[in-house]
Amino acid sequence: MTDTPAALREAHHADVSGGWLRPAVFGAMDGLVTNIALIAGVGGGGVSPRSIVLTGTAGLVAGAISMGLGEYTSVRSANEQVAAEVAKERRELERHPEAEARELAEAWVARGLPLDLAMQVAEAVRRNPEEALRVHVREELGVDPDDQPSPWAAAISSFLFFSVGALVPLLTYLFGATSLWLALAVGGLGLFAAGAVVARFTARPWWSGGLRQLLLGAAAAAATYLIGALIGVQGGIG
Repeated sequence: MTDTPAALREAHHADVSGGWLRPAVFGAMDGLVTNIALIAGVGGGGVSPRSIVLTGTAGLVAGAISMGLGEYTSVRSANEQVAAEVAKERRELERHPEAEARELAEAWVARGLPLDLAMQVAEAVRRNPEEALRVHVREELGVDPDDQPSPWAAAISSFLFFSVGALVPLLTYLFGATSLWLALAVGGLGLFAAGAVVARFTARPWWSGGLRQLLLGAAAAAATYLIGALIGVQGGIG
């Protein structure tokens, strides 16, 4: 069978189902912003480079574990909620098949389908219980019961990408440099690069996505630096 133009266009769509991409992107961004702000805060307080590395490493480990556990719990809970609603819909289809078919037809009529045709399609769908369940769940809940994201994929990708993002502002210290501003500059480059990469998935200009992420991260770092400097002066740190 020859592919139609519509089918060819379908193959070029990005995967927006949620799987690993969302937690990976969120994890990398969060790791960058969190550790840049953390390093800026303690650096602004005047602590030693060794203390900055210790603080940044602790932030990396704690943040990565927290992100992984949070993503696993979030996705697992969402999947369980969908499963509960699917089970509820299955019972309704078993108990009231005619009423559910009318409800489905009414939904299609509201979208512009003629009533007779909508009823015919709903009746045809009703003859296949499993397909009827999938159609009703998609129409009423807006989810695909056969295409739910994996909690483990979300947790692992979030853990790994948070770790990578949080490592970036520590790199200069790990290679022996002791300048806070150099570390923040490297972190800024990481923010810009991450924003530019994400822009590729959203059809935004790469420079716009990179600049937006850089400005947001810079605002967070400036806030924590000022707080760290204020506490450091008042507490006599450094």
